[in-house]
Amino acid sequence: MAFSQMQKISAFCFLLCILIISPQAEAAISCNTVYSKLMPCLSYLMGGSNKSVAPAGCCSGIQSLYTAASTTMDRQGVCSCLKSGAASLGNSIDTSKADTLLSKCGVTVPYKISPDIDCSKVQ
Repeated sequence: MAFSQMQKISAFCFLLCILIISPQAEAAISCNTVYSKLMPCLSYLMGGSNKSVAPAGCCSGIQSLYTAASTTMDRQGVCSCLKSGAASLGNSIDTSKADTLLSKCGVTVPYKISPDIDCSKVQ
């Protein structure tokens, strides 16, 4: 799936706007933090990379978020941010890469991040 330069720029600008104007989550980890930690994953998830391995900065951001989300409230907050981000990017994301990204980075969570997830059930 090829994405035009304009689609990539639009997605980047969208995430940048989210970083600037999104409200703070109730959890200790804000959506701004979530999005900034995951920014290195964006080109990989948008199909811009033919590599089967996620960029190092992407995995370190994922691992950092995983470690920081130590309470149920934190995990629910991160989930809500990811759900919102996934819904906003929609078809721009390569779902096959998104489905395997956590495991490629050595992180396991007992739920799938998607626009349909009920984050209130995340423990």
